[in-house]
Amino acid sequence: MNGTVLPPYATALGIDLDHDEDGNPVLFVDYSVRVAGRPGYLHGGAMSGLMEMAAIAALRAELDRRGEAMKLKPVNVQVEFMRGGTEQRTFAMGKVTRAGRRVALVNAECWQDDRSKPIALAQMKVLLSPAE
Repeated sequence: MNGTVLPPYATALGIDLDHDEDGNPVLFVDYSVRVAGRPGYLHGGAMSGLMEMAAIAALRAELDRRGEAMKLKPVNVQVEFMRGGTEQRTFAMGKVTRAGRRVALVNAECWQDDRSKPIALAQMKVLLSPAE
């Protein structure tokens, strides 16, 4: 998705676009001191931030496909940590489960070398309002 623009928070963490999958951006972050947690592991906040950015990117892509310019206001993020992320590239992708006129629900998953073994899952609720 060539039009994916990530916010400054994503840039600060080192998050970037890897590729598009079925119209959804797949984001990644390489292990570095910016995302390090306890020795040898990715910080849980970095995983959460990566999934939040993936969810927002997926929602933006969906709204772009519809031709809708909306402001997004995340109101709730629920994260489930499945296992520790280690010192390697980490991926995340969001998928819009519902996008109504005022509220959107987006799921995101985070994985490393094996997508069938996610290291974390997230669900985000986002308020939508017309862009001015």
